[in-house]
Amino acid sequence: MPFEYKHVLVIGATSGIGEALAAKLVQNGVHVIVAGRRQDKLDAFVKKYGSERVNAKVFDVMQLDKIPQFASEVMSETPNLDCVFVNSGIQRPFDFSQPETIDLDVFDQELITNYTSAVRIAKAFIPHLQKRQSEAAIAFTTSQMALVPMMRCPNYGASKAALHHFILALRTQLKDGPGNVKVIEIYPPAVQTELHDAKHQPDLKDGHMIGMPLQQFVDETWIKLSSGEDQIPVGSAKEVFGGFETKRQELYQSMTEMLSGLLKQFLR
Repeated sequence: MPFEYKHVLVIGATSGIGEALAAKLVQNGVHVIVAGRRQDKLDAFVKKYGSERVNAKVFDVMQLDKIPQFASEVMSETPNLDCVFVNSGIQRPFDFSQPETIDLDVFDQELITNYTSAVRIAKAFIPHLQKRQSEAAIAFTTSQMALVPMMRCPNYGASKAALHHFILALRTQLKDGPGNVKVIEIYPPAVQTELHDAKHQPDLKDGHMIGMPLQQFVDETWIKLSSGEDQIPVGSAKEVFGGFETKRQELYQSMTEMLSGLLKQFLR
């Protein structure tokens, strides 16, 4: 079964998972709009794959007030856009046993990048996706740490967990329309990208070598995307997901049905 979306925006496509997924899309005949902060990386991607198959837009998710304008420009330039990948993410260590070492501006930057911007991007693009005649999709890259936190990176895990909970609720809210918008969540394990490198986490030695090889991750993810799955745990995340997340989502569905019944009694 081929990947069914033909015009895809990948946000956070200048490195790591986002760049590799964008490349996989292009290699499989998808027209891709790559977006990210670094003009040089975007230019290199377009040069490599060709301007007939790739468009690029400089965009910084930290600039929350610019998201509506960015979305409007993308939708105007690519009116047949049918899928948005929200992939931006940063990871920083914080040790609250030494509160004097905590930079709260960095803490807030991580939260905005990993969670707040994703919510705002969803709000900006969902109206367009709902108007599509055929199925459309919005996809998010969360993390294995959305399900089980890591002591070293408490804010990263919390921000990804927040996004995971948002995605569960969003999928439920969108399933009955308007339109036909699929909500996809990809759960990576640790993957060999610059997320862990010395530029961002200088106390780690050879941090970019931590985890699953990037191409192996992308190949496994692509198989599941192409088969139409909407929840995609990869590598060690499969064990975490199967261990308890399935049961937790069953409880979520039961609670949702119960609350929906109660709300009908009180909403006019």
